[in-house]
Amino acid sequence: MECPAAAQGVAPAHGLRYTAAMMRLHNRRYLVTGAARGLGLAIATRLVAEGARVMLADVLTEGEARAAELGEAAAFIHCDVTSREQIEAAITATVERWGGLDGLINNAGIAPRGDILTETPQQFDRVIATNLTAAFHATQLAAPHLIAAGGGVIVNMSSVNAVLTIPALLAYNVAKGGLNQLTKNTAIALAPHNIRVVGIGPGTILTELAKNAVMADDAARHQILSRTPMGRAGEPEEIAAIAAFLLSDDASYITGETIYADGGRLGLNYTVPVGE
Repeated sequence: MECPAAAQGVAPAHGLRYTAAMMRLHNRRYLVTGAARGLGLAIATRLVAEGARVMLADVLTEGEARAAELGEAAAFIHCDVTSREQIEAAITATVERWGGLDGLINNAGIAPRGDILTETPQQFDRVIATNLTAAFHATQLAAPHLIAAGGGVIVNMSSVNAVLTIPALLAYNVAKGGLNQLTKNTAIALAPHNIRVVGIGPGTILTELAKNAVMADDAARHQILSRTPMGRAGEPEEIAAIAAFLLSDDASYITGETIYADGGRLGLNYTVPVGE
């Protein structure tokens, strides 16, 4: 299978490369939520590069163009993950398009600001519905298809904020903490069916949002890097590489775990100097 040009890349900060020669996921079938941009798009791109067939699901219609750029191994469906019915439709579309389902990547998420004094009930509920409840629905609805395929893998996109906390991201922190428990619980429940459930907990990653909202501001950039021992933010391709590994047979004995890709942040109990 020839890999589309869009599915080959180099993350400039660290020289990470992936090519069509890495085909661990040949002909496997995946649904990625929140895949129109950011981490979801990076993951979808990497999976196609490794030979998979991928359904990109998102509320952002730009996902249709991104799927087209990835070629015949990718397709797009509009999906609001706060709707169980739309999640079910996305899973059904994936099964019908590719003839089955081998894995699910619960990536869709939002992170509006709000602490315990300012958070509105409506916003709190929306964040929980998008970041946590959606993963419950998708996992429950996908599981029968994975069982029918003889097993599979579910990847949940967590965060270092599942363990650490930022008071101004109350709902986000709570949702990611709950997602870690969902990962552990469902991994044990689904293990007899040859289904692995794993998580990825990124630190600060250079998605469009981080570049524009955080890293473009000198004070915010210094604050983030001062608590990151490696001295840089991560690239979306680095998270995509972890997802591809976890979905592959190379990770066949890993379940119920969340891998934290954070440049060392979780192990840090002090700040480090940051150059100008």
